[in-house]
This record gives sequence, structure tokens and C-alpha cells, in this order.
Amino acid sequence: MKDGAMSKADRGQLDLNSDECKGCSLCVGACPPKVLQMTDRLNRYGYRPVMYEGHGCTGCGICFLVCPEPGAITVLVAA
Repeated sequence: MKDGAMSKADRGQLDLNSDECKGCSLCVGACPPKVLQMTDRLNRYGYRPVMYEGHGCTGCGICFLVCPEPGAITVLVAA
């Protein structure tokens, strides 16, 4: 969180399937709150998958929409 920014309750949660991720990083660049990053480890196919920081998701779903891999990203929105 940036200095002086107010803390908000997360409106969403991400469920990432690292074996489906091909490491294209489209979701990292598209995420408005910038809560996604590439990992240093490799998945079983040899790609560096994306990782969710664990907090800060707004539930907007943009990462899901830009992802070319079906099943790699699931966005759960808080009620």
C-alpha cells in the first residue's frame, strides 16, 4: 500500500491455477490495483506463473478477461 493511502476491505479474491498459467503477464499489466506479479519459480510446464499478493483485489475481473488461458484465473467477488 502506498504511503497515505487508506486501507479498504478487499472486494474480491483471486483463485489462480499455476499449472494453467503460461506466463504471458497480460493480467499483471491489466490489473488496476497492481496485486499480481510473476513468480520466480516454474510450473510443471516450465512457465513462470502469476502470483496474487493476497490482498487488494477489487474484484473487477479485468485479469480474467485478458487471460488467454481458460481456467487459469477465477475471480471471486465479495457479497
